[in-house]
Amino acid sequence: MSEVKISAQTRTEFGKGAARRIRRDSKVPGVLYGHGSDPLHLTLPGHDLLLALRTPNVLISLDIDGKTSELAIPKAVQRDAIKGFLEHVDLLLVKRGEKVTVEIPVHAEGELAAGGNLLEHVLNALPVEAEATHIPEGVTVSVEGLEAGASVLAKDITLPKGVTLAVDADAVVLQVLAAQAEEAPEGEGAEGEEVAEA
Repeated sequence: MSEVKISAQTRTEFGKGAARRIRRDSKVPGVLYGHGSDPLHLTLPGHDLLLALRTPNVLISLDIDGKTSELAIPKAVQRDAIKGFLEHVDLLLVKRGEKVTVEIPVHAEGELAAGGNLLEHVLNALPVEAEATHIPEGVTVSVEGLEAGASVLAKDITLPKGVTLAVDADAVVLQVLAAQAEEAPEGEGAEGEEVAEA
C-alpha cells in the first residue's frame, strides 16, 4: 500500500464561517485524532485530498506546518450531498506496525449459475484488522457457478497474510437470490385473492 504525502496547516478558526472561508480557498477543514492525544484541527489542500481519497483506506503522510510528520488514515469523510465536494474529513493517527480495524471493499468475479439469479452484496465492505501500513485495497471473491440460495460467508474469503476478520466468521457477505417471479396482476393480493376496497 502506497503512502500519499499531503501538506497540512493547523487551524485556529472554528465554526461555519471559518469552514466556508477554508472551502472557498479550495481547502478542506479536518481533524486528526488518536493515541490519546488532543484533537488537532487542520486545513488540507482540497484537490490533493480528493485524489488521495480515491483509494480506500489510503495511508496519508501528513506534513504539518512543515515541522512534524504524522501517518493517518481517513475515518470519516463528509461530502456535499449535491455537488460532491469535500466538506470535512476526520483522520485517525496511526503508527507503523500498529493494527487498525478498517472496512475493505468486496469485489465479486465470475458468472452465476444460469437462470437469471441475482447476486446480493449483504456486506459491501468487509471489516478486517490489518497493520496500518499494509491495509489491502480490497478482496476479490469468485461467485462462478453459484446457484440460488448459495451464500459466501466471511470465513470463506481468503485474506492477505497478516489480515484477520473483524466480523463474525459466519456473517453472510454475498448471497445468490432466485430470479423474481412476475408480479401478480393489479387488483389481486399475493395469493391471487381479490383485494377488498375500503
